Amino acid sequence: MANTPSNMMPLQTEAPDFTLWDTISDKIYSLQDLKGSQGTVIFFICNHCPFVKHVNKALVQLTNDYKEKGFGFMGISSNDIENYPQDAPDKMKEHAKIESYNFPYLFDETQEVAKAYDAACTPDFYVFDTNLKLQYRGQLDDSRPGNNIPVTGEDIRHALDCILSGTPNSKVQKPSIGCNIKWFKE
Repeated sequence: MANTPSNMMPLQTEAPDFTLWDTISDKIYSLQDLKGSQGTVIFFICNHCPFVKHVNKALVQLTNDYKEKGFGFMGISSNDIENYPQDAPDKMKEHAKIESYNFPYLFDETQEVAKAYDAACTPDFYVFDTNLKLQYRGQLDDSRPGNNIPVTGEDIRHALDCILSGTPNSKVQKPSIGCNIKWFKE
């Protein structure tokens, strides 16, 4: 199990635009289609990573709790499916059903979106405000597989609550830790 940290994109960066295929609905969506009225949460995930498996239930709960407050949510898988076939779109759809994903699970076939976001690991989280300016990036919370800290989503929940209340997020933003994105072999 690799321990790759987030690259920590600079705050206030505008969300790079994209159009990707949602493996759940079999529809094509742009960032503009999926953004929320209050803000937008993008997470880079995949099917097989133990770090993502560790937080799957929390991602569903987070989406349930904040979608009705005006936030848009989307998961993106950017892994090389030739060398990691368990992350192929048909497997993404199966996995989403098993995990009860309540957000689009988008396939980044060319890995261009992951590169645009400077994503490094799964899971890797980005929270944007209503103007699609980056307000938070990094970890869901301090929980990791095997560290016996409960998964709460505390760090992202705090960031979302700050956006809702219009207050600055003064908490230290820690990088996420997870498996590296499986890049194409050059």
